[in-house]
Amino acid sequence: MNHIKIYLSLTILLHFFVACFAQNDNKPQKFIYSQKVTSNFDPVRLARLDSVFQKLVDNGTIPQAVTFVAQHGKVVHFKSFGWRNVENKIPCQKDDYFRMASQTKAITAVAVMTLFEEGKICLDDPIKKYIPEFENPQVLVSFNENDSTFTTRPAKKDISIRNLLTHTSGISYGNSTTRKIYDKMGIPVSPLYSLENKKLGDVIKILAKCPLEHDPGEKFTYGMSLDVLGYLIEVVSGEPVDQYIKEKVLEPLGMKHTFFTLPNENVNRLVTLYQKDKNTPLVPNPNQLYQTYPYVGAQTLFSTGAGMTGTIEDYARFCQMILNGGEFNGKRILGRKTIEFMRRNQVKDLRGEIGFGLAFDDFRPKYIHESIASEGSMRWGGMFGTDYVIDPKEDLILLFYINLQPNNTGQDFKVLFHNLVYQALK
Repeated sequence: MNHIKIYLSLTILLHFFVACFAQNDNKPQKFIYSQKVTSNFDPVRLARLDSVFQKLVDNGTIPQAVTFVAQHGKVVHFKSFGWRNVENKIPCQKDDYFRMASQTKAITAVAVMTLFEEGKICLDDPIKKYIPEFENPQVLVSFNENDSTFTTRPAKKDISIRNLLTHTSGISYGNSTTRKIYDKMGIPVSPLYSLENKKLGDVIKILAKCPLEHDPGEKFTYGMSLDVLGYLIEVVSGEPVDQYIKEKVLEPLGMKHTFFTLPNENVNRLVTLYQKDKNTPLVPNPNQLYQTYPYVGAQTLFSTGAGMTGTIEDYARFCQMILNGGEFNGKRILGRKTIEFMRRNQVKDLRGEIGFGLAFDDFRPKYIHESIASEGSMRWGGMFGTDYVIDPKEDLILLFYINLQPNNTGQDFKVLFHNLVYQALK
C-alpha cells in the first residue's frame, strides 16, 4: 500500500515538473498586464521613463509619446504622455493612432515570406519573372538639369526578390537627381503617398521604367523596394495586397487597429503630426498630405513600404510574434526557421557596422558599441518618429510612438527611450 502511495506521489510530482517546464518552454500567446512590475526591472529606475518624457512634453519639446515595454510577454510599461492635439489640449491616449510609415515594411516582408513558405517564390528569383516590366533594368549614368533628360546603361544583373527585401535593388526614394526623374515619370511623392485615384500596380510598372541608382546588390539604398514587393504579393496571390496582409498577418495576430485606410469612426483618434525646430515652438506640420493621407483622398494606393496607420499595442503584437519565432495569439504566421533566416545579416558590410536582415536592422557584433540593446536585436521605425526594438537575448520588446517630423531639436528620442528602458533592467 505504501508503495502505491509513493508511486502516486512521484507520478503527481513528475507531472507537476513536466507541466512547469512545458509552460516555461511555451512562448506567450497574449500579453499579461499587471500593476506589479516584473522582478527583472527595477521599478524606481523604470519610472525615469515617466519623468523624462513628461518633462519633454511640459517644456514643449515633444507633442506626445506612447511607450510599450514587455518582457516574457508581461507588459511592464505602457503609458501615454502629452497631447493628441496640442492646440485643443486633447490628451494623447494609449490607443491613439499614429502614422507608422516605414514600420509598414516589416509587415509586408512577413507577408512576402508567407509566399516563400508556401513555395510560390524563391528569394533569388528575378522580379521580372513576376513583373515583366522589370525586364532589362537600367542604371543611371547622367542627368541633364536643363531638360531632365538622362542616359543609362544596362544593369549588370537583374533585381531579385532578395535585393528588394534588403534594399540593395538600386531603387531609392529619390535623391536630388532621381526624384526629378520620378516626378517627370509620375511617381507619387516620397514615400509613395497619394490622394489621387492611383493603384500600386500602376505605379510600380512606371517605377520599373525608371533608372536604378546602382547595380543590384552593389549598395544599400533605402527606398520603394517594399512597395514593389507589395505588387508582387498581388501578382502571386491574386488578391489585393491590403486584403492579403489582413488575412495573413493582421487578423491572425489580432491586430484590429492597423489599417491602410483609417475608418471614419477612428479618425478622431489620429494624433496630429507636429514639427519642431530647436528654438521655436511645436507647430503642426504644414504638409497636408502627411497630415491627412491616412483617411482622405481616393484611398486606392496602398503603400506597402510606408502606408499603414495603427496603435502601438497592435504593433507590439507583431513584434512579439517575431520574438516568439513566428507565433502569437495562438496563430503561427511563419515557421521558426524562417524567422531565424529573416534575422540574419543579408547585406555583408554594405551598411557599415550595422547589418540588415530581411525586414529590419541586425545588431551584429560590429555594431554593439553603438547601442545599449543586446547583440542580435532587431530594430526599425518610421519617418514620423515611431520605433521598435526586438531583443531575443532579454526576451524583450520595446516600442516608442511619436508623430514629430521634422525633428530638429537635436535629440534622438528613440535612443533616449532605449537607454531608459535598458538601464532599468536588473
